[in-house]
Amino acid sequence: MKITWSRISQLLFLVVFLVLFVMTEYRGKDEISAAINSFFRADPLVAISYLLSQKAFTMLLLPGALMAVFTVVLGRFFCGWLCPLGTILDLLTKYIPKKTPIRFLKSRFKYYLLFCLLFAALFNINLTGILDPIAILVRAMTFFFYPLFGYSIRSTWAGLYGVIGENRDYIAFIFNFLRDYILPFRETFYPLAFLSLLLFAAIVFLERYERRNWCRNLCPLGTLLGLLGRFSIFKRLPSRLCSDCKSCKDTCPTGFDEEILQKEDCILCMECKLKCASKRIRFAPFKRSAEKTGSPPIMERRVLLGGLLSGFFVSRVFSFQAPSNQERLLRPPGVNNDRDFLKKCVRCGECMKVCLRSALYPDLSRGGIYGLFMPVLIPRLGYCEFNCNLCGQICPTSAIPNLPLEQKKKSIIGLAALDKNHCLPYAKKINCIVCEEHCPIPGKAIRFENVNDVDYAGKKVILKMPYIVDELCNGCGICENKCPLEGKSAIEVFSSRKKKPSKG
Repeated sequence: MKITWSRISQLLFLVVFLVLFVMTEYRGKDEISAAINSFFRADPLVAISYLLSQKAFTMLLLPGALMAVFTVVLGRFFCGWLCPLGTILDLLTKYIPKKTPIRFLKSRFKYYLLFCLLFAALFNINLTGILDPIAILVRAMTFFFYPLFGYSIRSTWAGLYGVIGENRDYIAFIFNFLRDYILPFRETFYPLAFLSLLLFAAIVFLERYERRNWCRNLCPLGTLLGLLGRFSIFKRLPSRLCSDCKSCKDTCPTGFDEEILQKEDCILCMECKLKCASKRIRFAPFKRSAEKTGSPPIMERRVLLGGLLSGFFVSRVFSFQAPSNQERLLRPPGVNNDRDFLKKCVRCGECMKVCLRSALYPDLSRGGIYGLFMPVLIPRLGYCEFNCNLCGQICPTSAIPNLPLEQKKKSIIGLAALDKNHCLPYAKKINCIVCEEHCPIPGKAIRFENVNDVDYAGKKVILKMPYIVDELCNGCGICENKCPLEGKSAIEVFSSRKKKPSKG
């Protein structure tokens, strides 16, 4: 069985993707030199949506712009040579029985979907991260598969240790290797894990109806690359099915439309050339033949107008915010403008994956429906480590600024507030110094005032009454996280001071 260069490239980049994904972890170092964000920065859909929503460009996304240029020259090669999600679909498709294709997906729906997302970004609502194929795959792995993998390995190893008893030291080096280089460094289960899995599973399920169904009929990145690929200097010859064979129709993963290969659908996988019994197929510059390659680009006025109107409508719908949750909407450190953050964030989940203290989680309701999958800090579940700036390092679009550590320490996340009805010294006249002990701010943002009082038994006591120095508090959330009360904490972090400048 012959293997094409495209297949080798697919497998190679899938391995690179998986290696970078595992490397995007805390491995005892304060810096992450290589991360999965490289794939996002080479994603033209991320680059264009950022440009439309921000009305500006960042050099971080220069690889995405270069990928768009290469696509204009070479064609839609990313989908057939580089895309890890496409590779996974190719590996799974032979195990999935096929049914009749879904008819409405064969229409121009993918163009309406793409233009809806792009025009929504133009109207300052960037939603492309929800349906970007790289983001869908990374979220499914970050929120579901990787934590499940880590939990399974650790549980299996604990059971194995119980079986082999004292001989476990002989194989301990294997687990040490897995722990240090492969497994997630902490066990965290995310609220939207099953929704992330559902999106990924739905893409795989579509393979029942057609090979590369997602890539062919829905994927906004693939549709964008297909439109850019229309201008490629290369094309497949012949562009039509040969009358005496027509086997290409079954070989091509993105198919023929009415026996004509649409140039925007060709992913340059070379499967047809490899399996052509007559050796007729070649890919050549357009000057070598005047033969047409199919229909013109689908850029009709109704598609553009439909995308414009739907993008405007969607932008208005997703701009709705849930006011009841805004006071507890805490973003990662360095995010001072929530509106700006919403336009930059690609919803990849990388910041949550590297968060040392499990403070960041995908949002479901606090930021409104527009904030779906975006990172929020939940202090009762975790806190922002004072000496860590990993989230800013791996953010692919700088939605979370990559601040120097000393500047990050002074970055305001929120402001802590005491609830004297719950705080033990105030409510029950019992001394508790947990919040002050854990406060990492030099000089302490939480301090005590000694007060002479009488407890409920009539005994004279000296109570350490806590109070907060607002000018020093950065809202890291460790006080709320470590508060010993069950359920609601006596000290909580609110986002009311989010826009105020930090003070040293």
